[in-house]
Amino acid sequence: MKDLAELTGEQVANIGSQDMNDQVWLKLGNRINDVLAANDVDGVVVMHGTDTMEETAFFLDLVVKSEKPVVMVGSMRPATAVSADGPGNLYNAVAVAASPGARGRGVLVELNDEVHAARNVTKTDTTNVDTFKSLNRGAVGVVHTGKIDWFERMDKRNTTRSEFSIHGVTQLPRVDIIYAHANMSPDLISSAVHNGAKGLVVAGVGDGNMTKEALAALTEANKAGVVSVRSTRLAAGLVLRNNEVDDDKMGFVASGEFTAPKARVLLQLALTKTHDVKQIQRMFNEY
Repeated sequence: MKDLAELTGEQVANIGSQDMNDQVWLKLGNRINDVLAANDVDGVVVMHGTDTMEETAFFLDLVVKSEKPVVMVGSMRPATAVSADGPGNLYNAVAVAASPGARGRGVLVELNDEVHAARNVTKTDTTNVDTFKSLNRGAVGVVHTGKIDWFERMDKRNTTRSEFSIHGVTQLPRVDIIYAHANMSPDLISSAVHNGAKGLVVAGVGDGNMTKEALAALTEANKAGVVSVRSTRLAAGLVLRNNEVDDDKMGFVASGEFTAPKARVLLQLALTKTHDVKQIQRMFNEY
């Protein structure tokens, strides 16, 4: 790696990614912004567990204020495993961060010789090294032993074009994800509201749908000032506005391409700026 870049390292947190939380996100985002503001830093590589990597990557994609590359990397096998993937992934991640072609692409995720946009990528397999995929749009590049081929750039807002900032932010609004299923009970929604949720994302069936009782509870939550987003429990596809559910009438936000975890991240940041559903829908369309 020293042949690819001049490296320095620091530890921002040492937790399993299943324990990732808002405070670490804020600390990490602010630290990356500070580091990238230095003239002698050309990019950042963040080593992260794979369980919540897609959420951290998207959060950083929305709050990092630099066009310099930020690359997330992890491994699916421990260092003690036969054919551990960590060393190769890290080498390739450094190569991506050092590549001029990575500049201005937003936060990237590199594993298993593929490069993905933070906005699009999701973990698709519990143990396979070929787990991270961008199911709707595909990878933005491939990398093999440090050699990179780039594909099309994203057409959505991120980093320097993002309206979101965590400067001076000490706490993010609570947003809960509710998983829809057959015979879904509305009390999951009312319980989340009762316990302080400022926003809700429903991982709906199909095109963001749910039971009539759940829809009624979500409408009541909206009347109480809680912003609700319809997403899907499916891995791919778009949740279309006013398709099956009358979002205009009920005051919901349609998630579009965003999976429920990504919709949650975007809604958390959106709520730091506004509670206006029309404005939040605009954000979901533009990012």
